[in-house]
Amino acid sequence: MGKTRTTNLLLSVIVVTLVFYLLKILSFIFIPLTFSMFIALLFLPLMRWLGKKGVPKYISIFIVILLILLGLAITAELVHLSSKEIMASNSTFFKQAEEKLIGLKDTLESFFGMDLAKNGSLLAQISGPKNIGSAVGFIGNFVSMALTTVFFTVLWLAESINVEKLLNATILKQKHTSVKTFLKIENDLIKFIKVKFLVSLGTGVFTGLACVYFDVSFPIFWGLFVFLINFVQMIGSFISVISLSVFAFVELDPTSTLLFFMLAITLVQVVFGSILEPVFMGKSFSINIIAVLVMLMFWGFIWGIPGMIMSIPITVFIKIILEQFPSTKIIARVLSGNDIDERK
Repeated sequence: MGKTRTTNLLLSVIVVTLVFYLLKILSFIFIPLTFSMFIALLFLPLMRWLGKKGVPKYISIFIVILLILLGLAITAELVHLSSKEIMASNSTFFKQAEEKLIGLKDTLESFFGMDLAKNGSLLAQISGPKNIGSAVGFIGNFVSMALTTVFFTVLWLAESINVEKLLNATILKQKHTSVKTFLKIENDLIKFIKVKFLVSLGTGVFTGLACVYFDVSFPIFWGLFVFLINFVQMIGSFISVISLSVFAFVELDPTSTLLFFMLAITLVQVVFGSILEPVFMGKSFSINIIAVLVMLMFWGFIWGIPGMIMSIPITVFIKIILEQFPSTKIIARVLSGNDIDERK
């Protein structure tokens, strides 16, 4: 009996390792597939409402695709405005940035005892052919991933891929439990996506307004940057504050104005990320801070930045599945930060 249990345990470890290896190797398929599932879940209530009104499914799918394209068009317009804002800036900013970067380079060289950026200016090297080629490759991969995501989203909405039936056939194997679990997953993920979107939007808008108030260049760009990076749980807040503070240091003199600006953008992150977001999410949606960090690192290792963005929704998905089995409920409670002896 003991040998059988040990064999089953070893086989489980091998299977889990193989599954995650395949997720990493086939990330070009699984990343858009997972993204599209979350997008489809967000629009399923609209699809049901249109169905009750007698709207044919293909027209409902067309309406949803139009809404998605509208969101992409708004994002593209913001990117266009921010790029125009950067290109229209006068050369004094870039000269000032070059001077401060050279001063920073000299400090680093004297501290570490090495030569940095020997040939040409720092800004010229940053915008060199190698980096431009990497940027072009990234854009190409992003477009390919976006098109694949749209394709899978249509399949989810058309119910060519049905999450409820998939759960019933593979994991839960009970119709009633599958329906209840699917509705729980749908409600929680929709709540998470809505709250995260609104919190990120508010953070981006008020960060942009802070840039305008303190006369920091490119407020549209920074507002858009903060909005997007805020979808990376926890880490995104640090990245946005640090990067914007460094940029403000390059542009502003190190006076009280710089200090107040750094305090302002930090306060925006604290109000939206640490106060409003937990309030809107509610206790039922809470996840242990250690679990958040572990999942961020794990899915970041598997799928990179997309994995870090989707780490919390994936964790919520896993937690809800684990809650359906008595033997794994304790793991779900550990993930949610609830006491393991708590009884429902």
